Amino acid sequence: MGKHFFDYDDGDFAYTISDRMAIDSDGDLLMRMDDHMAMDMDSGELHMVSDWSREEEE
Repeated sequence: MGKHFFDYDDGDFAYTISDRMAIDSDGDLLMRMDDHMAMDMDSGELHMVSDWSREEEE
């Protein structure tokens, strides 16, 4: 855990807090949808992100 990635839609970095959840620098929660997509848990919007591969895949 503790991997970081870039959220292209918000223009900020997010840090993983579990295999499927992350928090960005604004405090918004993101849920992993796949390696390059996450859902903003506040708005429900899909965000394009840099590589968020699962830890067991690495």
